[in-house]
Amino acid sequence: MEFPIPFGWYAVAYSDDISAGDVLPLHYFNEHMVLFRTEDGVATVMQAYCPHLGAHLGYGGKVRGNSIACPFHAWEFNTAGECVNVPYATSIPKQAQGKPCLYSYPVRECNRMIWAWYHPRRLAPLFELDNITELKDPNWSEFDLYEWEINSCIQETGENGVDIAHFVYVHNAREMPKAAITLDGHKRDTDMVTKGPAIDEAGNLDFNKLENSHLTSKNCGPGMTTQVFSRAFKTVMLGTVTPITQNRLILRFAFTKPLDISDSFNILTDGMIAEIVRQVQFDIPIWENKIYRETPLLCDGDGPIAKYRKWFSQFYDDPDAGIIRSVPSADHTITEQRK
Repeated sequence: MEFPIPFGWYAVAYSDDISAGDVLPLHYFNEHMVLFRTEDGVATVMQAYCPHLGAHLGYGGKVRGNSIACPFHAWEFNTAGECVNVPYATSIPKQAQGKPCLYSYPVRECNRMIWAWYHPRRLAPLFELDNITELKDPNWSEFDLYEWEINSCIQETGENGVDIAHFVYVHNAREMPKAAITLDGHKRDTDMVTKGPAIDEAGNLDFNKLENSHLTSKNCGPGMTTQVFSRAFKTVMLGTVTPITQNRLILRFAFTKPLDISDSFNILTDGMIAEIVRQVQFDIPIWENKIYRETPLLCDGDGPIAKYRKWFSQFYDDPDAGIIRSVPSADHTITEQRK
């Protein structure tokens, strides 16, 4: 089933990927784009192909002050996509005067990343991104980064978060996790509780005693997830998913941890991160080889898959294109609010 690309904020680069004066080509949303940072430090994402004779601004384009110059004939475009200079002409063509020649995506730079707003009709942003407190705290580490390109669509990969049973049969959870899921507007919050070996204050594991382990996930639209892993130690993950095309995406995990933890907790944190990354390898072949069941046969042990699909449909410009027709309901032990 081919879904349209949902609208929302999507991470297109890490802030550290581009310095003032740098230019990078991008390909997301089934479109070629250029990312550049002006000499004033403003990150800009716009359509890539020059309206003059079609050169790609991301290959050889140069930042000139707060504009980008085409590598072919040096036409200059500001951050709004307006032509501001044709160096060998006496004037700018009339059809280019006073209006953009190239679409410039709404951009936000926060959480150590550069985000572009995608909407198929170029509508202005309909919600804002969450700010992650730990990412502004100097007592938290630089990112530990992981990345995958996957042949799937965002709705399908996101459904994992409410598919409670798969944590046992794909990820070898000791028992079915307990989860409280709240759907509210463009946000989806999940508090998942699983069992793990007890950990004392020194970081020693007791495999004969189990204790609760909390994973709190906060989705902000279809492209951003914040996960907080809380036990005797705490780790924060920024998860981003960005569509390359309708059926191909890039998944990024960026982990941070407190700098002032003991060696024992540092080892435990690194081990947990390694295990989370390893577990993604079990999801990918399922995502890439499954089909979409429009009316799945659900049982009372499944998570709120139908409600997730209805919630996700709000990010399609045409909800009917999102295949959200009736889905069999089931009783859930999971709590849900709204929709």
